[in-house]
Amino acid sequence: LAIKAGRVPDAWADKPEKLRQKDRDARWTLVYGKARLREDGTKHADIAIPVFGYKSHAGIDRRYGFIRTWAVTDASRHDGRILRRGLLDKSNTASTVWADSAYRSKANEAFMEKNGFRSQVHHRKPRGRPMAPHIRRGNASRSKVRAAVEHVFAQQKGAMGLFIRTIGLARAKVKIGMANITYNIRRLVWHERRQASA
Repeated sequence: LAIKAGRVPDAWADKPEKLRQKDRDARWTLVYGKARLREDGTKHADIAIPVFGYKSHAGIDRRYGFIRTWAVTDASRHDGRILRRGLLDKSNTASTVWADSAYRSKANEAFMEKNGFRSQVHHRKPRGRPMAPHIRRGNASRSKVRAAVEHVFAQQKGAMGLFIRTIGLARAKVKIGMANITYNIRRLVWHERRQASA
C-alpha cells in the first residue's frame, strides 16, 4: 500500500542497496485468457494470468504502418484513459480511430468527436446478454483493420525480443521508445525495398 501511495516502505528506507533493486513504478495486473467452448457447448473456466511491469500504448499510421505516437504506463493502467493523453495525432494520414473495446467510453467518444476524429472503436459485449449480430459483424470488419497494430507488438516481442528488465518507469520508457524507433526504421527499409522492386 505504501508503494501505491508513492511512499517508501519503512523496511526499505534504511537499506539503499535493497531500495535500488525494487521497481516502485511497475504494477501488477491480471490478463484474462478467453475461455473456449468444450465440445458439449459448456465453457472452460477463464484463466487469469498475473503480470507485473509496464504497458506500451501506440498510435499506428494505418496507411504506412509507422508508430506515430506512443506512451508507456504501469501494467495496471486502463488503456482507455491514455487515448485522450496524446495518443491520437491530428497530423496523421487519416482521422479515423481504430481501437479495441478497451478504448470505448463516453468520454473518449466525446473527445474524438470534439477533436475531429471518426470513431471505429470496437463495441463491448453487453454483460449477461449475447452480442447483437450486426454489432458482431461490425466488430469483425473493424478487426481486419485494427489487426495491423497487433503486428507491431508481435514484431517487437518476437523478432526484436523486446522484454523490459529495467527498473523504473523512466528506463522502461527509454527502452520501449528505442524499440519503437527501431521498428520504424525497419518499416521504412521495408517500404523502400518494396518501392525499389516495383
